[in-house]
Amino acid sequence: MIYVFKTSVDTKSKLEFANVLLEQLLPDALWNFDLEDCDNILRIDSDADINEMALKNDIFDCIELE
Repeated sequence: MIYVFKTSVDTKSKLEFANVLLEQLLPDALWNFDLEDCDNILRIDSDADINEMALKNDIFDCIELE
């Protein structure tokens, strides 16, 4: 399933942190960030159920888009 999130990932350091976090949380998923989009979109392709609470952390916010 494809999940799409609006994020606050807008710097290189936040992007690096997000990649490390996603590697730990979702080792079998594929993801990418579109930082050129005004919503700093994160797209995740995963068989696991994912929601914004699963991605909650102190560095960046995310809101699932429908």
